[in-house]
Amino acid sequence: MSLALVHSRARAGVHAPGVQVEVHLSGGLPATQIVGLPEAAVRESRDRVRAAILCAQFEFPARRITVNLAPADLPKDGGRFDLPIALGILAASGQIDRQVLAEWEFLGELGLTGELRPVDGVLPAVLAAARHDRRLVVPLANGGEAALVRDGGACTARTLLEVCAMLSGSRPATPAQASDAAEAPMPDLADVRGQLHARRALEVAAAGGHHLLFVGSPGCGKTLLASRLPGILPLASEAEALESAAVASVSGRGLDPSRWRQRPFRAPHHTASAVALVGGGSQPRPGEISLAHNGVLFLDELTEWDRRALEVLREPLESGTVVVSRAARSSEFPARFQLVAAMNPCPCGWAGDASGRCHCSAQAVARYRNRISGPLLDRIDLQVEVPRVPPQDLRGDAPAGEPSAVVRARVEAARQRQLARSGLLNARLGHAQTFACCRLSAQDQALLERAIDKLQMSARAMQRTLRVARTIADLAGAADIATVHLSEALGYRRMEPGSTAHAA
Repeated sequence: MSLALVHSRARAGVHAPGVQVEVHLSGGLPATQIVGLPEAAVRESRDRVRAAILCAQFEFPARRITVNLAPADLPKDGGRFDLPIALGILAASGQIDRQVLAEWEFLGELGLTGELRPVDGVLPAVLAAARHDRRLVVPLANGGEAALVRDGGACTARTLLEVCAMLSGSRPATPAQASDAAEAPMPDLADVRGQLHARRALEVAAAGGHHLLFVGSPGCGKTLLASRLPGILPLASEAEALESAAVASVSGRGLDPSRWRQRPFRAPHHTASAVALVGGGSQPRPGEISLAHNGVLFLDELTEWDRRALEVLREPLESGTVVVSRAARSSEFPARFQLVAAMNPCPCGWAGDASGRCHCSAQAVARYRNRISGPLLDRIDLQVEVPRVPPQDLRGDAPAGEPSAVVRARVEAARQRQLARSGLLNARLGHAQTFACCRLSAQDQALLERAIDKLQMSARAMQRTLRVARTIADLAGAADIATVHLSEALGYRRMEPGSTAHAA
């Protein structure tokens, strides 16, 4: 029978649905037809496959070849099916044993010489193949990514000829090897001079997973502080790291295996569109908020962003996922990120500075700050003013601050208390969980109610303030929220509509 079946994987969001590549040879004029909803790059594979088979010294059958990519209603894109199609043609024509193909899955684009070229979305494919007890063969350039899955059983090859030799048993399978590149060091918090209040806010944000906004004049260290947040976060667990790496794998932007255990830090430019932030395209790809999954999304110059782009962040900040819908299909991407933003206090950037150089009117300041919508600001837990650093703190011999390792130890201890209590970080507590974990004394409840009335806080802002207070108490090792913890948490709501800072 001139029929062969080869297993492969498509790309659908961060998932890798199985694809059966069925190849049938029949009589008639020589022709190759590919069916099963292929896009242009897949249809063009017939020419690449023909040249690769001939260069590998195999015979390309002079018969009518029908290639079916099942299931037929799943869109197929890219060159990832070149290798399975070539193997299917060789098996259907009796040049390799079709029986051994059942234990394997294959991904890879073929060059005209038979060389295997890398494809994207390999990591989700390795995970899916391992769940089905099959080993995946990928191009050598994808080996470092495939090796991230412990006991995944992925193998690599350089050429089509190597794959055929491996299947015939004349060449042993080559397991995917992890990258030898040294892990890049993270920026250290010790580089930040002064800014004790901002450093404290950064530590609170890291401990509870809270969103953070820095407001300060140009050059005061907002970006420097934000870039140090990943260094004080606990290392990602293997499950978290694989989730983040899977998103990077399907993004088309590549995955650096040497950084896979580091939490991502994404800092898109303020000219980025809403699609660049949430993802999109005719074949949906993840955006910046998904590439920051389990890590940090830093938005500098927040007031310069297009308001429509910022508004798309509101739902993902609450749900932790984003669904990109298109006419043909929709894809869901994870987007559980920690938002850190930075902005100037006014159009000239010097409002509130001791130099008195700001001459912006109150109306100009209000218009400038109103570029950020109230609902988005409501979702940012800590809003911190960052002053200029005194010149004496910038001297080369000035004492450095605490290094990231010391702060990270306190953050990890606080997170362990949260996980032991509720199984969640404080920032992710639900409505009922917040009231259960953040009980206040009668005196502190009265303080909170006065603050709600004065600052015109919404119910959401009130709950977020309670969660921040709970995090501050966890950092202090306190079993209950005390007045000092609640007062500090209220001090981080400086941009509320009714606050003095907002009206300045």
